[in-house]
Amino acid sequence: MPETSSPPADTDRRDADTLLARLTRALARAGELEAIQDLTTMADTGLAHWHVWLHRRDGDRVARIPKQSQMGLPARDNLAYQAACFARAAAGGHAPTLHGRLPPDEDLPRGALLVEAIDGRPARLPEDLPAIARSLAGLHRLPCPPATERAPLQAPDAPWRAMREEVLGQAAALPEAGLGTEARRLIEAQLAALPERLPGDARMARLISFDAHPGNFLVEAGGRAVLVDLEKCRYGLPGFDLAHASLYTSTTWDLASQAVLSLDQLADFHAHWREAMGPAAATHSPHALLACRRAMWLWSLTWCAKWRVAQGRRPRHAGDGEDWSAALSEDALVSHVRDRVDHYLAPATLRRGRDELEALAARFPRSPHCTGSPR
Repeated sequence: MPETSSPPADTDRRDADTLLARLTRALARAGELEAIQDLTTMADTGLAHWHVWLHRRDGDRVARIPKQSQMGLPARDNLAYQAACFARAAAGGHAPTLHGRLPPDEDLPRGALLVEAIDGRPARLPEDLPAIARSLAGLHRLPCPPATERAPLQAPDAPWRAMREEVLGQAAALPEAGLGTEARRLIEAQLAALPERLPGDARMARLISFDAHPGNFLVEAGGRAVLVDLEKCRYGLPGFDLAHASLYTSTTWDLASQAVLSLDQLADFHAHWREAMGPAAATHSPHALLACRRAMWLWSLTWCAKWRVAQGRRPRHAGDGEDWSAALSEDALVSHVRDRVDHYLAPATLRRGRDELEALAARFPRSPHCTGSPR
């Protein structure tokens, strides 16, 4: 889901007034309030955060106030994880600067991050795909630190196996997700097609966003695409980001950047990324990127199933862990998510995704390690 937008927009004043009052007290305790001229709530467009625009003479900032932890972490650990995401991604030149954090307390049980406010517009597809490719390459070109310095970010020794296990873990929600027989069959066939291993995956690992769908980018007047939502960064396979930026389930999620990409447009997007990556692109074969695309699509589908099951639950009382309760977000946002989830889990949409993978696979010689029968 998109996590920030510019310029800020008013939300429901009943909720906004409470949020602003709590944030104001937290900013005062942290010694941050004096420098702020005004606070403006931003539209509720994300399932993981509320956002408030902080107007300052020395440069505006955004307060990112977690609704939950998508990483399933306790509040303090979640805030530290997100701070590390922003701090490390900023080195790639296409992410907001981290300015500080507000610790969890009685007003903000999950705390907040204070980050650079980006003055930009939502991404437009396909015209902004080259800028998105350059943005992702800036992240993926960053050298991996030694294994002992990668914490607190996730850094599995075998990133493909970790992704496969995450997808299969989310797939546990399929039986309760209200799917018809054909939809279950189509998804389970794709799950069976996931290869158990991807040779050389550890060598391909880089810092990745793991949430690179187009709605999470803002494009500045100069053309720089800035990735503004970075709470799920990890050391993994860049192919996951490329897939998340260009899958049908991503490019049709956000109303401001909706598009259906052709195979040629997908090829151009990857070509722009390879050009921006330079020699490092040679490490990532078309077969590996195609395997990552299948895995990221299945991650998105199984997340949809998980959300269907979890959104009807009551919010967690504690400020820790994952919480997809619909009660945490405005009705319009929940309605939008429900519409998208229903569409992506429909048999016709599932067949479309399967056919696209087959068409992409036909462009390359078949590899027994990186592809499988999709039927």
